[in-house]
Amino acid sequence: MAAVGYGSTVRSAPSGAVPASLVPHPREELFTVLVVDDHPLLREAIASRLVTMGAVTVHEAASVAEARARAQASGPCDLAILDLTLPDGSGLDLIGELRGWGWTRIVVLASSDDPHAVRTAFQTGAQAYLLKSASPSVVTDGVRRVLEGGVYADPTVAPLLASGTRVAGTDNTPRELSAREVEVLQLVADGQSNKEIGEALNLSALTVKSHLSRIGRKLGTGDRAQMVALAMRAGVIR
Repeated sequence: MAAVGYGSTVRSAPSGAVPASLVPHPREELFTVLVVDDHPLLREAIASRLVTMGAVTVHEAASVAEARARAQASGPCDLAILDLTLPDGSGLDLIGELRGWGWTRIVVLASSDDPHAVRTAFQTGAQAYLLKSASPSVVTDGVRRVLEGGVYADPTVAPLLASGTRVAGTDNTPRELSAREVEVLQLVADGQSNKEIGEALNLSALTVKSHLSRIGRKLGTGDRAQMVALAMRAGVIR
């Protein structure tokens, strides 16, 4: 373990210590991650589990300020896992900042199952919302789903996403999606690429792209994660 500035820590997996069978499928490469939580023991536990999943470098931070400094120093990692309640600010604000800096895979690991926090986390740009009370298998499933390009909600909080149906800034709702568009969006939520979606639905990659463009226009966003979050929130997809 090597200490770095701003009170954060970097943990690196020993060479050859990660069995190939534990590397998240279908991602063949190892990954890097930033863990933000103000409880050292929890950070250590999360880091240890991530290493078994294929993380080669785990950056750690205990506050929003440390996370900002670590994120700017390292550049975008493959994954960020963060709490919402931090000593010097809100993790929700940090999600938006990380997204603006090019971080594309963000997982919330929080104690709160407050509906507003859950919905806001997805709307701000998170790809998963997990509870600290969740079983290790649920946490692992959520992290794997996000690494594979999908979106994941802890089974306990998933129903909370169905409490709203309107899409901000537009008169459209996810319920206006066609049956085929719902099929495409469900496969996006499952972490499938355009090519994989085409193979599953017997469509060309160009047709899949066209469906996603129409979905984006209806939902008011071209971001795959936000499209999925909005549809999950409306109960259109699981």
